[in-house]
Amino acid sequence: MTASVTEIHIPPAPERIDWMSTPDELDEWLNNTPGEPLALDTEFERTTTFYPVPGLVQLGLGERFCLVDPDIAEQSSRFREILADPSVTKLLYAMSEDLELFRDWLGISPKGVIDLQVGVALAGAGFSVGYARQVEALFGEELDKSVTRSDWISRPLSDAQQRYAIDDIRFLAPMYQWVTVRLRERKLEAALAEESQRFADELAGQDDPDQYYLRIRGGWALTMQQQVVLKKLVAWREQTSRQLDRPRGRVLADPLLISIAERLPKNLNELADIQGVPSGAVRRYGEELLALIKEGVSADTAGHQPIMPPLTRDQQAAFKDLKKLFRRAAELADIPVELLAPRKRVEKVMQDQTLADSAFFQGWRAEVLAPVINDIEGYLKS
Repeated sequence: MTASVTEIHIPPAPERIDWMSTPDELDEWLNNTPGEPLALDTEFERTTTFYPVPGLVQLGLGERFCLVDPDIAEQSSRFREILADPSVTKLLYAMSEDLELFRDWLGISPKGVIDLQVGVALAGAGFSVGYARQVEALFGEELDKSVTRSDWISRPLSDAQQRYAIDDIRFLAPMYQWVTVRLRERKLEAALAEESQRFADELAGQDDPDQYYLRIRGGWALTMQQQVVLKKLVAWREQTSRQLDRPRGRVLADPLLISIAERLPKNLNELADIQGVPSGAVRRYGEELLALIKEGVSADTAGHQPIMPPLTRDQQAAFKDLKKLFRRAAELADIPVELLAPRKRVEKVMQDQTLADSAFFQGWRAEVLAPVINDIEGYLKS
């Protein structure tokens, strides 16, 4: 690798795995090395539940690493403070599921987070690269992935699981050091913190049940009245899934909600006649669903935000032309265009016919797009 990589010190794998046995012990451990970035990762299960079930927290400060059971982390006042403290840098890799866990488990939306998967992309080392692959590419170390999908809830954890868990954080600080050097050279050093926190804030705002219907892309073909019904059905499904702690699809899957909103059944028999709707769901939720349908049918559609439809053939051609301009800026900066301008964001620009009103394309993105901004605005107005 480059000289900057070979000069970076990689902390050795510890001979003994340290576990924090009490909240006070964890508080003391966290206070022992102030000012250093905190390497952070979690393991959890989420197969039969709506909410993720925490299994393990991994922490690293310098060359010190420890594993923490969820009940110990939950009771640690210092751990909670650090998660919420924007002045303490937290290093994660592909952090979206970790942030969801902290939100749902601890009720905390972490601040001061750095997503190093975003960092390596900004540094020109690839988009959406997995952690183990990135470690091998940067530092030449191959990680054992044999226990990735193992049981992280049961105790005791095997030695292989504990070693795997430590490896998941052992390379974060060296990776951050490498990324920082590269981004400084590219004048993008501030972009990593900005993009990481933007993503974290956006994720925290996606918890609104009333807005989840906008993700049901298949509902775009419904009429506005049917979409209002779908919105009510989806919000109900969100609340019910949370109350029962069951995955959304095990309450009612997206295609079934769309079918119900399209057919607008007036009684239980008509609801039961919709193909795919389980008889158990009709018995358990039927009256609730019919009441929501009745409300939606009589509701005012004024002000309803419609689900964005797919691009037409003409729009797809225009999208390709517009994406070429974004790609030109991405290539000039050696940044993946998928990070600079994701498809849904470019589609929204086409819909708005301007970049000026888009908060997404401000900050570091505005600087990267500066060489082509006039071309983009000119194309949108043509």
